[in-house]
Amino acid sequence: MRRSVRSAREVAGRERDTLDPRYAREAEDTLSLVGDLAHRVALAVDNARLHAEARHTAERLQRSLLPDLPTDGPLDVVARYRPASASARVGGDWYDAFVMPDGAMTLIIGDVAGHDLRAAVMMSQTRNMLRGIASDRKEPPGKILARLDAAHHILYPDQTLTCIYALVERLGRDEPWLLHYAVAGHPAPLLVTHDGETRFLTGGRGVMLGVDPEGHRPAATDTLPPSSTVLLYTDGLVERREEDLGRGLARLRQHAAALAREPLPTFCDEILEGMAGGGSDDVALIAVRATSAASRLSHNSARVSRVASRSRVVR
Repeated sequence: MRRSVRSAREVAGRERDTLDPRYAREAEDTLSLVGDLAHRVALAVDNARLHAEARHTAERLQRSLLPDLPTDGPLDVVARYRPASASARVGGDWYDAFVMPDGAMTLIIGDVAGHDLRAAVMMSQTRNMLRGIASDRKEPPGKILARLDAAHHILYPDQTLTCIYALVERLGRDEPWLLHYAVAGHPAPLLVTHDGETRFLTGGRGVMLGVDPEGHRPAATDTLPPSSTVLLYTDGLVERREEDLGRGLARLRQHAAALAREPLPTFCDEILEGMAGGGSDDVALIAVRATSAASRLSHNSARVSRVASRSRVVR
């Protein structure tokens, strides 16, 4: 682009030398205007390219900080992440899930305040710190968040974040799944039954982390109906600057109810597509589905079939 501008100026300069002196000044002014416009166009193209590269790098960094999820067992777990549509900045949204030694599934989602590299680094450090605290000993979710809050206050005294820490477990093979959870200033989990009934789980609520590290952290327990889905999400999924938060929450319930019987990956994809399009904030979500005995049998049979099929291919 710059070479083209320079060539145009040289040609125009040669032509200007042959002009009547009366038009020389006018031609020089026109040439200056054309050169300035061409320079601005070239600068805009360069800026657009650099912005696209920066956004791509930021998204790759953010995704590299997110963990792999458990893939085996009777609980299906799926997560999704989408960066802000109009930003090249990384954010502090994260999710996590891992299985405890006794078979309980840990389910986590959080959001560190800020949209910069510092928030992304702190998100990764907080996630790893929470993993260590949860793995150290099995405690009620409220105590886990209280320990995280105390550690966070020492390491990052001026930083706040929201978080949900949950455990999904059952007391016996034929017992229902239980969700034990504590909420630190985060949007409430959404429970979706197999029949499409939805409700927000409003128990176990406390202030966000980084506000009162010595305060009490309540917890709650809910029984999960067979084949029901629990959805945890960050506020970017439901918040819009131009509308009341209640409308976003109602829209989420409507979408989730319509997708209640879809496979969990489809459920998450459609929720993200229907809710997060054009949003100005990052979005993270994680969903777990408590499968029934029949579903577990079907899951195990399909898994055995896949293994047998791969064995035949190897032979």
